Parts: sequence; structure tokens; C-alpha cells
Amino acid sequence: MNQPFDARSPHPAAGRETVAGAPHGRCPAAAVKDPTPCEGPHDAATIVDRHGREVAGCVHHCARLLAGLEGARVHPFVPARHALEIYSRARELPPFAWEIGR
Repeated sequence: MNQPFDARSPHPAAGRETVAGAPHGRCPAAAVKDPTPCEGPHDAATIVDRHGREVAGCVHHCARLLAGLEGARVHPFVPARHALEIYSRARELPPFAWEIGR
């Protein structure tokens, strides 16, 4: 159930993938294979994995990422309303929800 953060070049070329593997124009928390669009600002929240690596993203993709990362959490400085929304959404999602059409 662990989903590693991708380590890619910090300087994406036009039309290519971003730092976390998300297609250009989507937040860094969006998985490459997740076809769902972002919801809100691309830096609304930050997810921290159990090794301390961080990735910022929209609320929607942070929730989807959190659902698939064992031992991950929302960064403590994220606004409470965003953190609650992320935890609530993640609780309802299976890991890698896009693989089963959710």
C-alpha cells in the first residue's frame, strides 16, 4: 500500500511531467495514472510520508495520495478546514482509487 514519491527533475519541460510525476498543469500530488482533475489551488495542502518527504497539492489529490500512503499525514501547518477535508475524503477512498474507477 505504500506509494513512493517520484524523484524527478525539478525543472519540467512544457508538456512533460512535473516533480511528483503529475502531468504539466496539475498539482504535484496528482499521480501520473490518476485522470481526475485538481480541485482548488495546487498548493492547498502538504502531505508528509513516514520518511519525512513532503509534497504539496490540491485537496482532492492530497486525499487520494493520503489514502495510498501508509504512515502518511497532513502537514501540521495546513489550514484546519483543508486538513479535515483531506482526512475525511481519504477515509472513504481505497488506495489507488483511480485503478478501480473512483
